[in-house]
Amino acid sequence: MHFREPGLEHKEDLFTASCACAKGGVTSFLEMPNTRPLTTTQQALDDKLQRAANKCVVNYGFFIGATSENLPDLLLAQPTPGIKIFMGSMHGQLLIDQEATLAPIFGHGDRLIAVHAEDQARINQGRQEFAGIHNPAIHSQIQDNQAALLATKLALKLSQKYHCRLHILHMSTAEEANLLRQEKPDWVTAEVTPQHLLLNTSAYETIGTLAQMNPPLRSPHDKEVLWQALRDGVIDFIATDHAPHTLAEKAQEYPNTPSGMPGVETSLALMLTAAMVGRCTVAQVSNWMSAAVAKGYGILHKGAIAPGYDADLVLVDLNTYRPVQREELLTKCRWSPFEGWNLTGWAVTTIVGGQIVYDKGQVNTQVRGEALTFV
Repeated sequence: MHFREPGLEHKEDLFTASCACAKGGVTSFLEMPNTRPLTTTQQALDDKLQRAANKCVVNYGFFIGATSENLPDLLLAQPTPGIKIFMGSMHGQLLIDQEATLAPIFGHGDRLIAVHAEDQARINQGRQEFAGIHNPAIHSQIQDNQAALLATKLALKLSQKYHCRLHILHMSTAEEANLLRQEKPDWVTAEVTPQHLLLNTSAYETIGTLAQMNPPLRSPHDKEVLWQALRDGVIDFIATDHAPHTLAEKAQEYPNTPSGMPGVETSLALMLTAAMVGRCTVAQVSNWMSAAVAKGYGILHKGAIAPGYDADLVLVDLNTYRPVQREELLTKCRWSPFEGWNLTGWAVTTIVGGQIVYDKGQVNTQVRGEALTFV
C-alpha cells in the first residue's frame, strides 16, 4: 500500500486508509516508503509507527526504503517487513537503477528485499520515443513488458548470486511469469494485483488516466498468463498496490498525470467475485490474501484460524452482489477503476485482534490495530 502519510495527506492518510482497509476486509497492511519525508531511517520509521498507533483501526507495518547511502539503516531498522527498492518508475533518492549500487544491498544481511522491477533506462528511452503523445494508453508502451523483464532478471540474478530473500512486487507480464516458472529459487516469492488480473490495456479507452499505474496494465494475453501462474503457485500471493491520487491530479493531461490507483476496499470482493465465476476457489483466495502473505513476510501469529493466532477475521457475504460506487468508498480519493462493477464477497464484519472494527457498513473508529511483528 501507499498510504501517503506523512507529507501527501491530501490524497490519503493513515486513518482514512485504515478505515478503507476495514471496509474491504483487510486486517493488516504493509506500507511503502515513498512518503515525505521518505521512510529511509529508523527515525522516519518510528514516526510512522507512532502515527499508526494513534490513528490506524487495523494492523500495520512499514517498509524501509533503499537509497544509495543508507545501508546501515536498511540492515538495522526495526520493525519492518523488508527493504523496498525502486529499480525504476521513481526519481530522487529512492531510484536505484545501477547494478553496482544494487549489489551491496543484496549482498549484506538476511532481510527480505522487495523490488519494484522496471528498468529505468528503458523507460527513459520510451519517454523520448513517445514524447508529445498525450493519450494515456501510450503509458503501457513507454513502460513496456521488456522494461519489467529486464529489471526482474537483474533482481533474480543478484538474489541468486547472494542467496538473499527476494520478493517481486506487482508482477505484470507474461515474460516475467514465464521466467519465474523456469527459474525461481525457494527463497524468491512474487505477487500480482487484482488490477493486472482483471483489467487490461482496453481500460484506457473507458477510464482514461484512471487506468494509469506502474507497472502499467498489460494485454489480455499477459493477464491470462498471470492467472495461470498464480493458480500454479509460480506467483505466491495477491497485493493491492493501493496508490491513491485525487481526481483533480488524474484529470491533468498525460504524461503529467500521476500513476496509481486505489484498491484496498475492492481487492477481496474482486477476487471472491472471480472465484464465483470459476477463475479460482474461495480457498485459494484465502491463501493468496492471508496465509501465503503471512508466510512470505514472516508475520507472527497471522494467516490462520488456530490456537495462538490473532483473531483477525473477515466475514463475507457470497450471496449478495453490489456495485462499486464512489460515494460509498472510504478512501480519501473517492474513486475506483472498478466503479460500476457488480461484485460479491463484500465484507460484512471485519475483526482485528478480537475487536469488531467494521460491521454492516459502519467502522468502529475507537479500535486500534497493532504493529506487526516479523520473524
